[in-house]
Amino acid sequence: MYIIVVGAGKVGYYLARELVEEQHEVLVIEQDPAKCASISEELGEIVMQGDGCEASTLEQAGVGRCDMIIAVTGDDEDNLVVCQVARHRFHVPRTVARVNNPKNEEIFRTLGIDTTVSATSVIMAHIEQELPSHPLIPLMTLKGGGLEIVEVKVPAESFVVGKPIRDILLPHQSLISLIIDTEGHPRIPTSETVIHAGDEVVAVTMRESEAALRLALTSSRGMGPPGPS
Repeated sequence: MYIIVVGAGKVGYYLARELVEEQHEVLVIEQDPAKCASISEELGEIVMQGDGCEASTLEQAGVGRCDMIIAVTGDDEDNLVVCQVARHRFHVPRTVARVNNPKNEEIFRTLGIDTTVSATSVIMAHIEQELPSHPLIPLMTLKGGGLEIVEVKVPAESFVVGKPIRDILLPHQSLISLIIDTEGHPRIPTSETVIHAGDEVVAVTMRESEAALRLALTSSRGMGPPGPS
């Protein structure tokens, strides 16, 4: 797989190193001559000096044949431009962008970036796992941007405690895919699987259905019985 990494900061360096070790063909694009020299010294001739936001630079890098472009500069606007140019001008099949400000993630998704990675959001997700006031944790956005994998911890007072999954009314296009019990044991659920207090439920849902899914699994009143199939 040919992968172009734009940005040779610490994230770009370690990412490129890992990709090289996995036997991918990698090219790093970086404007700073000192960073280019450092990458070249450490990883070999896999770096090109230039502005990854410019179409001419990407064309020179052979972006037309690359399988994926990953923009990991420290500037969200630059990362967005890199991915937009790669996708719309050169038809790169997969774009990944680092998002430094989590508030920009929705903009990136709306504009068609396949995958966004926010260190701040990842850290907050880990923190929120310990906060009962945040019972739904987004884990990953799937390709296309419409679906998310989320985790919901079932409180003891939830209406669904003691009920099999078949009796739980979930939002449209939502699916429970994994249940982790209080002892850390994972279970692949079936319609007969019973939900227990403290279970961590991993589900796939539409982004706009997150609030309804949280309510379905945490509310003490429930959402009523499912209708006939």
